[in-house]
Amino acid sequence: MKKFFKWTGIVLGSVIVLLLIGYAFIYFSVESRFNKKYEVAEQPITIPTDAATIALGEHIAAIKGCGDCHGQDFGGNVVIDDPALGLVTAPNITMGKGGLSSRHGTFTDQDYVRAIRHGLDKEGKSLKLMPSYEYQPLCKKDLAALIAYLKSRPAVDKEMPAIAMGPVGYVLANFDKLPLIVAEKVNHSAPLEEEVHPTVTVAYGKYMAVSCQGCHGSNYQGGAPIIPGSPLVPNITGKGKLSNWTEDQFIQTLRTGVTPEGKKLDPKYMPWPMAKEFTDTEIKALYLFLKAQQTS
Repeated sequence: MKKFFKWTGIVLGSVIVLLLIGYAFIYFSVESRFNKKYEVAEQPITIPTDAATIALGEHIAAIKGCGDCHGQDFGGNVVIDDPALGLVTAPNITMGKGGLSSRHGTFTDQDYVRAIRHGLDKEGKSLKLMPSYEYQPLCKKDLAALIAYLKSRPAVDKEMPAIAMGPVGYVLANFDKLPLIVAEKVNHSAPLEEEVHPTVTVAYGKYMAVSCQGCHGSNYQGGAPIIPGSPLVPNITGKGKLSNWTEDQFIQTLRTGVTPEGKKLDPKYMPWPMAKEFTDTEIKALYLFLKAQQTS
């Protein structure tokens, strides 16, 4: 019996040592990826200050869910607070205490472009969890409007705690199961299109559908949960959920959060309060595009 316990202890000890070595490898690998510096070309952009541009920027911020992460006053917010995953916060992006100017001294228009379009901080390192891969396709007019709106927001004095990842967070990030290292998911050489005109077309629907890719995937077929414990992500193509939905039913679902089948969508997992801010043109174009994705 003593030999049994002795060998059991040796085996368990060996397993623990191997797990610690594996975790150390994952930790340093992820940290190395976070500390990688990216060089991106500056993209000249003029930020208007007129009311119409700021109103457009407010609309873009609403349909992109900026306030869902950064708080409705943009003073910062806790996105994930889990002992295993870690503490992930969205920073204060106003010019108040704890905001952009406090943390960086100055924050230029190019810094906004770098953060929003490339997912990079002032040093060229990847931001954490900021879905820049969804913002990168924004045309210059829409990007400038969004920046104009953000710059117009009142200063909020609020200091957010630093991001502190937990062990499960590191493991998920290492295997790209949690989109924390956002700069890796961005095409940094993609051209910045001047303007995309809102029309009820498949092409404009594709422009709008980029926001759906973060959860539903680049093919919109959904699949495994984004975060452990969350539900499976549905297929929203013409061969999935939309196969039997009419345009009116699709609009009603995004406006009310209730599907044609009577299911109430949990805004924690499906941000329909954000999607309901789409204009009729935007939502109809989105339906056309998704319906046209006849995946198998």
